[in-house]
Amino acid sequence: VSFYTLPSTVMNHPQHNSIKAAYSFYNVSTATPWVDLMADALVLAKKNNFDVFNALDLMENSEFLEKLKFGIGDGNLQYYLYNWKCPKMDPKKIGLVLQ
Repeated sequence: VSFYTLPSTVMNHPQHNSIKAAYSFYNVSTATPWVDLMADALVLAKKNNFDVFNALDLMENSEFLEKLKFGIGDGNLQYYLYNWKCPKMDPKKIGLVLQ
């Protein structure tokens, strides 16, 4: 399991000036159930002082998102893949490697 961080600035708040967000990156599970693996990732993120843990509804992530009470985001993410044309796809069938 892996995740990365992108700092976010909180503006005009008397107590908080930033949010430390973790983003799920590359996860592989061959023996450990997805819910157990990602529950451990959440504990690890909490121990490292992350405020929030984000995961997209791609690949096998649907196995744990609802069970671990991930909230649905407020919009759709749009990826622009250099003029690739492709049909509508089910998120479960999509894998995207960001480098």
